[in-house]
Amino acid sequence: MQYKARIHNNEILLEKKDSNWLVNGLTQDWDIRRLDDKRFHMIHNHECFTAEIVSVLRIEKQVVVKINNQQYTVQLSDRFDELLKQLGMNTAAAGKINDLKSPMPGLVVKLLVQVGDMVNKGDGLLVLEAMKMENLIKASGNGTVKAIKVSAGTKVEKGELLIQFD
Repeated sequence: MQYKARIHNNEILLEKKDSNWLVNGLTQDWDIRRLDDKRFHMIHNHECFTAEIVSVLRIEKQVVVKINNQQYTVQLSDRFDELLKQLGMNTAAAGKINDLKSPMPGLVVKLLVQVGDMVNKGDGLLVLEAMKMENLIKASGNGTVKAIKVSAGTKVEKGELLIQFD
């Protein structure tokens, strides 16, 4: 399993391979001991560290850790998160909707919103026909329709901008 971790605008690639963790492709030699539910003692390159888990936001995949009394916010993403990001669909947990991009090539059958409409998470935005199936595309968050870049009958490609939001 592969993950990307973002810490203070630095991106680190983490990969679990057998019983080892690779960091940016290099095997890391850590001795980690759990002290209690939230605290760990770690040794790396003959240096000792105390780590404490301050908070875990599972839906946002965010962990705040304190290492030797310095706090770090770690944003994790896996290959599925990266795919959703590429498709422009990575705002499901954000609350505020970003621009809607087509998740697949297809034909816009029907628009369900107009410019100025306020939408909530889960509201239908448009119907997209792909591979002879009609797909209801729903809002991933809350927002106001700023611009609609397609109309009924428009053929779209994967990743194409469909609707912009404020």
